[in-house]
Amino acid sequence: MLRKTAKYYKGFMLFVILTPLLMILEVISDVIIPTLMGNTINEGVLTGRIDLVYKNGIYMIIIAVLAFLFGGISTYCGAKAGQGLGKNLRLALFEKIQTFSFASLDKFEVSSLITRLTNDIEIVSNVARMALRITIRAPFMFISATIMAIRINTRLSMVFLIALPVMMFGIMLTMKFGIPKFRKFQAKIDRINARTQENLTGIRVVKAFCREEFEKEKFAGQNQDLVKTALDALNLMIIIMPFMMLIMYAVIVAVLWFGGNFMLQGGMLAGDLFSFILYVGQILTSIMNIAMILMNFSRAKASLERIFEVLETESEFVESIKQGVSEVANGEINFNNVSFKYPGNQHFSLQNINLNIPSGSTVALIGSTGSAKSTLVHLIPRLYDVFEGEISIGGVPIKDYRIASLRDQVAIVLQENTLFSGTIRSNMKWGNPQASDQEIIRALEISQAADFVLNRPEGLSAKVERGGANFSGGQKQRLCIARTLLKNPKIMIFDDSTSAVDMSTEAKIRVELNKFNPDLTKIIIAQRISSIQNVDQIIVLDNGRISGIGTHAELLEDNRIYQEIYESQQKGMAAG
Repeated sequence: MLRKTAKYYKGFMLFVILTPLLMILEVISDVIIPTLMGNTINEGVLTGRIDLVYKNGIYMIIIAVLAFLFGGISTYCGAKAGQGLGKNLRLALFEKIQTFSFASLDKFEVSSLITRLTNDIEIVSNVARMALRITIRAPFMFISATIMAIRINTRLSMVFLIALPVMMFGIMLTMKFGIPKFRKFQAKIDRINARTQENLTGIRVVKAFCREEFEKEKFAGQNQDLVKTALDALNLMIIIMPFMMLIMYAVIVAVLWFGGNFMLQGGMLAGDLFSFILYVGQILTSIMNIAMILMNFSRAKASLERIFEVLETESEFVESIKQGVSEVANGEINFNNVSFKYPGNQHFSLQNINLNIPSGSTVALIGSTGSAKSTLVHLIPRLYDVFEGEISIGGVPIKDYRIASLRDQVAIVLQENTLFSGTIRSNMKWGNPQASDQEIIRALEISQAADFVLNRPEGLSAKVERGGANFSGGQKQRLCIARTLLKNPKIMIFDDSTSAVDMSTEAKIRVELNKFNPDLTKIIIAQRISSIQNVDQIIVLDNGRISGIGTHAELLEDNRIYQEIYESQQKGMAAG
């Protein structure tokens, strides 16, 4: 895991190198001071040599100042390196998510991806900052202080050497049980993020149904579950730290007891005992620091596993991102014995689809809810990949196209009409970053959105709130159609994207689309037969299979499912 992480220090390697080097210099300074203090007591205070006391005092001040400088700069470098790691990991994770197909996105919940991008990376960044300092300081201090303590009195050194295995045993137990608990803790954070996201996304529905109390109870339950899991994980730290402190104080008491006896018996000088106690403090502090960093490693390891789970997820489109056919010849679409099932599902959503859609034609898909209409059109721009068979556009299999080229020429207006915070102009430029205002206005005219946009005082500069909350459903749909038109595609798919538009406006949009580009292939997912009666071809889907293909008149003549849909809608209109 550390080897995988190392490459994400790119651009910050100087700080990665300087942090431990400066920390070693700080440790050397810290280790020298107890020896000087012992020498000052033995050779200066006890013998009355004030000049030696002054001289050693000046040396200690200089060394302490150097230690302060080394430590301060090392801390700064460690912070830069840790934040640099977080920055690079965050960028790599975000870029990886952008390459995901819908299938890859289905594997991870949005709330989980947000947690990994924020909370998990912040944990790793903070632990990296600590690790660059403490993983060098603690072992180096431990070894140096141990050598100095043994040099002063080998017999007395046996006290903390006996305590060492006990402390290490406690640390290893913490590592063993800590990682699974922290992994579970991060999963609980995912769940509470999902709950929060769902509530805030649907807050208007919650208020419309007066379900605030119900939502509060659900959130409180998951919040309590998170607290319980957090305490379960943190209990390890709560237990291990007092345990370590108990051993530390026991060692100090034992050193004072045995060291005092050695001094009374003339086997040890007062200055040596004083230095020895300081070195024991450094040794025990080092062990405490090692315990602390290992416990933090437990949590960071769980977070790193979650981060690399995303980074190591292979997108189906890796080969098609940078290479492949870059130009779609025309809008002819062929399905050749295509079957599809969603990842993890045994059931096929689409089976044995054979279909030809001529370039420039207008085709409608209709069928009952769950008949896989959206699934079928999502396969055309490779939002998902087929499980069996092949789809070709302009005579070329879609897998041979560069993804960017394919999706530029196969534009889809999804059911979810998403607008982004900014202005109408900035949203329109998602379709074409170089689009002029005249081109944007023309697209708005085709989608019947020009009136409500240009009648605003700000015009194209009108503010768009997050998600397009300041526009009605029909307005958002028309803005999304205009944005898609700016791509100037050869194929345009309407995934039930005019459901909030009245029939008169929908008809005007169709007429304008034909004028805009007669060669544009249009695929419409519709719920209302009355809106698709004049299209070139209607495809009836039933449980993932094609039930019938033909014109409105032909399907009324010989397709039972189409007849039932038509009759039910006619009855509904009569009843209305």
